[in-house]
Amino acid sequence: MDSLPTAKSLQAHIDDAPNLSPIQWRIWGLVAMGKLFEGAVVFLTGVAIPLVEKDFNLSTTLKGSVAAATLFGILVGASLFGNIADRLGRRFVFCLEILLFTVFIALAALAWNPGSLVLFLFLAGVALGADYPTAHLIISESMPSRLRGRLVLGAFTFQSVGALLGVFTGLLLLRLDPRISTWRWMYAVMIIPGLIVFWLRTSLPESAHWLLAQQRHEQAHIAARKLFGHPVQLLPHRVTNSGSSGSAKLNFVALFSPTYIRATILSAVPWFLQDLSTYGIGIFTPTILATLFTKTEPTFILKEMVAVQGSGAIDSFLLIGFITSVCLVDRVGRIPLQIFGFIGCALGLAIAALSYGVVPAEHELKIFLIFGGFMLFNFMTNLGPNAMTYVLAGEVFPVEIRGAGAGFAASFAKIGAVCTALCFPVLHQSLGTENLLYLLALASLVGALVTYLCRIETRGKNLEATFSQAPTPPGVGTPEVSPS
Repeated sequence: MDSLPTAKSLQAHIDDAPNLSPIQWRIWGLVAMGKLFEGAVVFLTGVAIPLVEKDFNLSTTLKGSVAAATLFGILVGASLFGNIADRLGRRFVFCLEILLFTVFIALAALAWNPGSLVLFLFLAGVALGADYPTAHLIISESMPSRLRGRLVLGAFTFQSVGALLGVFTGLLLLRLDPRISTWRWMYAVMIIPGLIVFWLRTSLPESAHWLLAQQRHEQAHIAARKLFGHPVQLLPHRVTNSGSSGSAKLNFVALFSPTYIRATILSAVPWFLQDLSTYGIGIFTPTILATLFTKTEPTFILKEMVAVQGSGAIDSFLLIGFITSVCLVDRVGRIPLQIFGFIGCALGLAIAALSYGVVPAEHELKIFLIFGGFMLFNFMTNLGPNAMTYVLAGEVFPVEIRGAGAGFAASFAKIGAVCTALCFPVLHQSLGTENLLYLLALASLVGALVTYLCRIETRGKNLEATFSQAPTPPGVGTPEVSPS
């Protein structure tokens, strides 16, 4: 007679499994697809903005509104759906968000004036915002501790894949149909892939970690059996003092309690500072580069195509940075990479700024410094802060408030992205490229400082071993959490 499986905690079962199950790989792939859509729509908007500007005769303010609409939606959606994911489940939000995204991106392609375009891009952003907390939670709560960082980042890497795909899709569509109205097809191409991903996500099990936290033990056993492909015996989940039985308001307020305030600052503030630069440079790289080709490419469409090609070359370093971070995150740790990355971002932006302040306008070194500075920035941001802020936000909170914590961090970060998208055209016009790049470099240095002061290393930690209290710097109150 076969003996019953040994009763262990859910995370122990996940950590002890020698290989990932097919369902675990499917979860990873479907999370990756969500990040791909996000990168594609945000960077496609950067390609589409000059065309939309011509099509709708946009003012500078409206141009910034179009750029900021998706990012503002992400801000709202991450906070809103992070709480919903804590209350109604990870799987429910994970499926709903991609369906909503597909519907609203289809409507954006049909927009009839600037207001309707801004509205539909905002609503598509709300759906993408839901993906920030739920995608991280559904993958990190299903993966072994030893691989969690690499798998989370591996999926997040597809944001850069999506960025490149968005840029090159825009370029391909411009080549096939070099008209102002081609921007509509740039959004429409995501409709069918979005519906396919929605259908595949409906086949996933709910997070067994979340079900255990809700004291739904029978359903947790069923979800765990689907996850592993065989029955397992689970020990009861220990509820933390934040409690999952409270309201969404209680969960949100807990983020600012003495217990979790340091984790909240670490997860939110550096991400905010990182997004100031990443989205500003990412969205408006074609606009900046277009100023370099005004004499060599006389027509609007040709100038746009040349700028998009240059933007694609620069954006390729986003992917290279992500690949490097995947290799190092579980070896070096989250905090060192984030600090090092912030410093590298500041250096890259300073190099690009020098091309405007030091090099004569017609000198070929100007183009070299701009491209070199932006490439270094893109590599370092995805090696460090763009990758690590996303990982840390889903790891420094216990399961009962993990959705609220990750959602708040993503929302707070997108305040920086929205501010940049709204203000970049105005600041670019009033301050000039040089001063604007120096300001963004300063923001990166501040991000490095905040990361160091509020550091909590989570490399290799079992997510069930939640923090009983927020660690403080050595010598101040409680001891620092070890990176074990």
